[in-house]
Amino acid sequence: MRDIRIEKITLNIGTGQPGDKLDKAVILLQTIAQQKPIKTKTMKRIPTWGLRPRLEIGCKVTIRGKKAELLLSRLLDAIDHSLAFRNFDNKGNLSFGIPEYIDIPNTQYNPQIGIIGLEAAITFQRKGYRISKRRYKKIRIPISHQITQEDSINFLKNKFQVRLKEDDH
Repeated sequence: MRDIRIEKITLNIGTGQPGDKLDKAVILLQTIAQQKPIKTKTMKRIPTWGLRPRLEIGCKVTIRGKKAELLLSRLLDAIDHSLAFRNFDNKGNLSFGIPEYIDIPNTQYNPQIGIIGLEAAITFQRKGYRISKRRYKKIRIPISHQITQEDSINFLKNKFQVRLKEDDH
């Protein structure tokens, strides 16, 4: 029950505007994840940025299971298996950015897409986390069973040979 596993990996590209950039981002996420991404929409009106409600300005894709483990190892190769402590949140989840998608192994450069970066968010969980998401008798996860930053760092060090680099404040 104490073993940590990857619940999901969410890849996200925010273009800030609809159109050609967004179409290129959708194609990129589809080639990386081998799944169809969804487009994200704005919720608020921000006139100075030219945004209005329900305007598509980004895309994301969620990967789970064995494909998530394989993809995580490729994403960590792109950043040379080095992470900063600030990449982890209080719940032990991890997020980092990849400036250029061509750094990811087994990803070919596509001249139609150009150079685009993306964000990766990795969510970890333990067995028994379902009790907080189920419909019937929903219960909070006890503090002793929650994943901490140290737990997720140790998991990544042992399974993916990740090293922590010093933060550049």
